[in-house]
Order: sequence, then structure tokens, then C-alpha cells
Amino acid sequence: MRNPRAVALSGLGLALLIVGLATVNADPPAAPNAPATEPHKAGGPLTLPALDELAPKDYPGLHNVVSYGKDFVSGSVPEGDEGFDSLKSLGIVTIISVDGAEPDLAKAKARGMRYVHLPIGYNGFDDTRKAELVRAVRDLPKPIYMHCHHGKHRSAGAAGTVAVSLGWLPNDVAIARMKVSGTAPNYTGLYSCTQKAAVMQAAAIDAASDAFPEVSRTSGMVKSMVEIDEVVEHLKLIEKAGWKAPADHPDLVPAAEAGRLADLLRNLGADADTKAKPADFATLLGKNAAEAQALEDLLVAASPTAPLDVAKAAAAFKTVNASCKECHKAHRD
Repeated sequence: MRNPRAVALSGLGLALLIVGLATVNADPPAAPNAPATEPHKAGGPLTLPALDELAPKDYPGLHNVVSYGKDFVSGSVPEGDEGFDSLKSLGIVTIISVDGAEPDLAKAKARGMRYVHLPIGYNGFDDTRKAELVRAVRDLPKPIYMHCHHGKHRSAGAAGTVAVSLGWLPNDVAIARMKVSGTAPNYTGLYSCTQKAAVMQAAAIDAASDAFPEVSRTSGMVKSMVEIDEVVEHLKLIEKAGWKAPADHPDLVPAAEAGRLADLLRNLGADADTKAKPADFATLLGKNAAEAQALEDLLVAASPTAPLDVAKAAAAFKTVNASCKECHKAHRD
């Protein structure tokens, strides 16, 4: 049997070409523009990407698919039947979602695939969730597909951390793989999880929960609304600080808070309580989620060579707030 670490390290030279000799430090080094996605060639057989590929792959209904180890890949949420058919063709037998949205269990089960739902945030995750993810990837049947919504940030951060924790990749190569996925340097918490990860002993992994839930219901309308209000207040503080982390709240990462808001709004749109309300409520939520997503995209795109246009950020946030008020007027006030 081939040593999995040896398999992982076979792509070390190529991986480091695009990031230089990355070192593990407190702040992620600035990333170049993400490599162009390589589309799957129509009519050709579907195969999992190799560990040394320097661009993410697209398949029908799947985006930003990147390898983090033998039979372990990260990517976007499967889109409809097409996405799940692609997973089946790739040989995937276990899907792990780190997104907040409820997984489409029916489509996975219809194709003989198991779903595990272990959500994480844009600011990273704690040691308990890390151990649960590591145990799931170690113990569940492979190949494994790990996804968030876009497949760029949260699933890449989780996959990188897991790969280091299982001894499949050293930290710098795992960080290089995150950059191939397109993880923005703004998501310092996700990079920090991978940077600080170390090989876990079997006993520590065994101590983690093996419940592997199909669905982790973390919301409900009232709880979601409270969280949304909290995030909006965080974004107001960030705006006052010039769209940077406030001095008295260094934990508030602008892009991460905007992403969290988009996630909460999108997930609330799929909540059972939402479905019981008039149809225009879900429509307003969808519009609001898209506006929050636009704010996140704007913040993520900022870099030392392309500074953030604070006026555009303020205008985007104003639009988000206006939509919130519109929805409140119609359905809450």
C-alpha cells in the first residue's frame, strides 16, 4: 500500500511553484489571483483532480473542485441533479458539508451517497469541530467530497486543516492548496486553522464524536433573526472603522461578517418557518441575501494592489440595510 503522506507530497514541488516557499506564520501571505478554473471536457470521463493540479476543476453542477489528499476533495455545493450525478460519476460515496444550509439528503441517498453536516463559520472553527471533521474524514468511506457554498473559503479551510491533522500534507502545502481553491487572504481565521494545525494522535481523534449528523439544525427563525441583527451591528462598527477590523474588536473580519450575513439570509430562506409565510417573504430574503453576497464579494476582492472603494462598500451596505427594513415593514413591524 502506498504511504498516503508520500502520495500527498508528490505534488509538493509544483504546489510551491505558485506560492513560493510559504512559511507558517500568524498572517496568511498575500495570495495572487486564483488560478482560472479548468472546465471538464464535455464527453470525457469524470476523474477526481490530482493533488498537484494548480487550478480548480469545474464539472457539471460542481465548481472549484480541488484535491487535498488521496480520495479527498473540496468544492462547491452540488447544484441539482446534475451536480449529484457528477459526484456519483466521480465515485464519491461520502459528502461532508461545512455550509450552514441544510443538505439535499434525498438527492444524495438516491445515488447511494451518505451526507454528513458539520457547519463551520467564515472566521474558522474550534478544536471540537476540527476533531469531528478529522474523525469523519479518517473513518468514513472514501472518496469524500467536502463542500461549503462556493467551495472557495470554508470547505478549503476545513480540508486544509484536516489534511494536516491526518498527516497527509504539511502546513505550507495545505495553505498552497487553499490558494488553489481561491481562499481569499481576508479570511484570516480559516488560514489560521490550517497554519496552526498539527498531526493529531489516534487517541485524540477517537475521542471526537462519531455521531456524524446528516443535518445540523443550528437556526430557526427567531435565532437567525437575532444573529442577523448581531452581524448587522458588527458591520456598522466595521464601516465606522473604514471597513477594517475595529481597534476594539480585532476579531471582526469585514469579509467574514458579510459572508456570515449572506449565509444567514440564504439559510433562513430555506427554513420551515419561512416556507409557511407568504411567498414574497422568501423573495425578499433572497434579494437581501444576494445583496449581502455582493458586499462580501466587494470586501473579498480588496487587496494591497486593488484597495477597497469604501464608497462602494458603504453603498452596498446601505442597500442591504434598506432591504432589511423593507422586509421588516412588510412582515415584522
